[in-house]
Amino acid sequence: MPKKVKHRKWHKGRGRNKGAVETRATEVNFGSFGLKSLEAKWLTARQLESARRYIIRYMKKGGKLWIRVFPDKPVTFKGSEVGMGSGKGNVDHYVFAIKPGRIIFELDGLKEDISKEALEGAGRKLPIKTKFVKKDSI
Repeated sequence: MPKKVKHRKWHKGRGRNKGAVETRATEVNFGSFGLKSLEAKWLTARQLESARRYIIRYMKKGGKLWIRVFPDKPVTFKGSEVGMGSGKGNVDHYVFAIKPGRIIFELDGLKEDISKEALEGAGRKLPIKTKFVKKDSI
């Protein structure tokens, strides 16, 4: 959850760029290995936290992890059995709108096979297709 936001409730967006690919954070910059997205979707803070915890448990005190995305888009939700009207619902959770080609996580300080298993396992926690990438093979 962000510490401070300019606007508490955001618009959803129209999805104008369906076939768009990411232009920022498409290469592994900090670590040696990364997890790259292959689809566009909203990643919730819970999903990212679940993947992060999977990687941390797999690392066992070795290596360093970078998270290249931050869920700052608020998603509102009106409760069940609430009638139409009376404004927009309360903020329920936060998401990050990811596009294909974005690096989600980066790892360094571990062997390639361990890093691959950790990142692919974290990718299974996410609702999108992902790909394990190395620093030199992008």
